[in-house]
Amino acid sequence: MTDTIRSPYDLPTPCLLIDLDRARNNIAMMQRRADALGLKLRPHIKTHRMPYFAALQMEAGACGIACAKLGEAEVMADSGMSDIFIANELIGADKYERLRKLHRRVHVRVGIDNTVQLAQMERAFAREEKPLEVLIEYEVGEARTGVVGDEQLLALGKAILAAKHVVLRGIFSHEGHTYRAADLNDCRAKARAAYARTVRAADRLRALGAGIDTVSVGATPSVLSGEDFTGITELRLGTYVFFDVGQARALGAFDRCAATVLASVISKPEGARVVLDAGAKALVSQNRQTGICATAGFGAIKGAEDITIETLYDEHGVLNSPRFAAMAEIGDKVEVIPSHICPTVNLYDKVWLVSKGKVLQSVPVVCRGRSD
Repeated sequence: MTDTIRSPYDLPTPCLLIDLDRARNNIAMMQRRADALGLKLRPHIKTHRMPYFAALQMEAGACGIACAKLGEAEVMADSGMSDIFIANELIGADKYERLRKLHRRVHVRVGIDNTVQLAQMERAFAREEKPLEVLIEYEVGEARTGVVGDEQLLALGKAILAAKHVVLRGIFSHEGHTYRAADLNDCRAKARAAYARTVRAADRLRALGAGIDTVSVGATPSVLSGEDFTGITELRLGTYVFFDVGQARALGAFDRCAATVLASVISKPEGARVVLDAGAKALVSQNRQTGICATAGFGAIKGAEDITIETLYDEHGVLNSPRFAAMAEIGDKVEVIPSHICPTVNLYDKVWLVSKGKVLQSVPVVCRGRSD
């Protein structure tokens, strides 16, 4: 198909475009950041879900990859990734049977925050030659998963140390609450506090006798603006590969946004109302109302980022902007920067790589649907 398609604007809409030059620059930028800090970089592939981009990240110097789901890890192992951390909690005998098989093929670690998991791990790995390596997740402010406070931390740490088939290798956290920071100074302060809590937790585990070799943190705005990473060994973050409206608003610029949804203007019913053919099946109906990553609307028009999609229906994106109505005609194609790129990628079977206004090739989103 690329033999006949030269311009991305010849592609059928809606479709997902990736500016390969920007993506490569983003990959190199974050690797330089990690290298300058003397830290390992473990990109979280939940953003792109494509072995193609994981390979580019590894070529740039990443130490391995992080996955959100076991299904992603299986796909990535099939594609040649050999050092994988599943930064999530797995529950269920079926999951641990699959993990056991993956563990025989590649170096894989997994997150843990409760003893129910530990019991399932022990049963699944009872006859394995190599123990399963785990990292305890520590809650630092996002109020999601992770042990809360010293009592839970030490109780789980002691239980793992007493286990026969599970080995404690590290601790990880995610300072996702920094997305709600009032400004970059507040973001830095929240990140510093989160990192300090994570390092302290690692020290508490070491005091129990745990052989902690990994202290892993990461969120794109806090890592890019952060100042003190004392005691941290690894950065684990994903959105930086493509950026999106939220990340661009945090950093004050859209020039790193590599992913856009190409959409067509299909209707101009009245006044300032303009309708695109990209609705909730092409752009996620998710945004943040407050903080440095606040995203008014459901996607911004590339080149006029103050103009945003106001309403999403299944197949329609509606704008109410006099300026956009004056700019756009029925049949025009426009690029929309997604409000949140990670779930947006998962809406597509493939992306189109573009460079300097030309279509290069399509790349399958191989992990799409592998949230099992």
